[in-house]
Amino acid sequence: MYAQMVKTDADRIRDISEMSAEERAFQERIDRGEKIEPTDWMPDGYRNTLIRQIGQHAHSEVVGQLPEGNWITRAPTLERKAILLAKVQDEAGHGLYLYCAAETLGVSRDELTELLHAGKMKYSSIFNYPTLTWADIGAVGWLVDGAAIMNQVPLQRTSFGPYSRAMIRICKEESFHQRQGYDIMMKLANGTDDQRRMAQDALNRFWYPSLMMFGPSDKDSVHSAQSMAWKIKINSNDELRQKFVDQTVPQAEYLGLTVPDEHLKWNDEKGGYDFSEPDWSEFFEVLKGNGPCNRERMEARIDAWEEGAWVRDGLMAHAEKRAAARTAAE
Repeated sequence: MYAQMVKTDADRIRDISEMSAEERAFQERIDRGEKIEPTDWMPDGYRNTLIRQIGQHAHSEVVGQLPEGNWITRAPTLERKAILLAKVQDEAGHGLYLYCAAETLGVSRDELTELLHAGKMKYSSIFNYPTLTWADIGAVGWLVDGAAIMNQVPLQRTSFGPYSRAMIRICKEESFHQRQGYDIMMKLANGTDDQRRMAQDALNRFWYPSLMMFGPSDKDSVHSAQSMAWKIKINSNDELRQKFVDQTVPQAEYLGLTVPDEHLKWNDEKGGYDFSEPDWSEFFEVLKGNGPCNRERMEARIDAWEEGAWVRDGLMAHAEKRAAARTAAE
């Protein structure tokens, strides 16, 4: 998923005996696996956590177009150009689905965008890294979308109905995105020496930022614990990161590429790989706005928002005109 370190309003998980009658009934519905719909009663903390998570997820889909859109005019073939264009268009659609889901909670798209531009909401740290070569586009599809799928597939079972339903379609399209990325890497890995070096370099640079996408270990985090109790979040960060590594290492080996981790080793006892942790100090620096492309990404989003104001104004004027005409006809 493209949401990291989402805070809840709780400082601890309360026992059911400490809850009001409404809160107990709500938690019992969650525990039974029922979906919560926008018109249902929900605690303020649940609503606010969803707004933060879905909003950050939506922003990430939109900002995520930028590192790939940079390569649309430079793709090596017409076919690759068309595929990449379709992928970037899909990401815009994913942002739209998620903004619509967030709006059912009582927050507008404009409000979410203003919070992003003011630095009060985040997007995924991974999109603050540059795509320097065509192989990076393959790495983004294979690793970044692969990490996103690892988290998003369980979110199809999340407790909030509109979010759950949005994830069903998004996951189908993300699977295509991952396959096209892996196909790019396969072509390069089986190409010339220079192309193989390019593929290996992309893996070297995107491996650890991809592991960071799951966020730091949340075993001691009350925010993750509360989100999991509400089934807003389904799996822990550590579980998902382990699954991602276990799935991705054999794919790298098939390509003939080397995962840049000298401590990577299969562990029979746990049935998975032992691997090195990312540099979390780098992760937190990127979150603070000190990544390679933070400033560039935000400037691009703010410019697009400001330059598109005339389109939004025109659409609103047209909608108001039609509404007035319907009222007059009645």
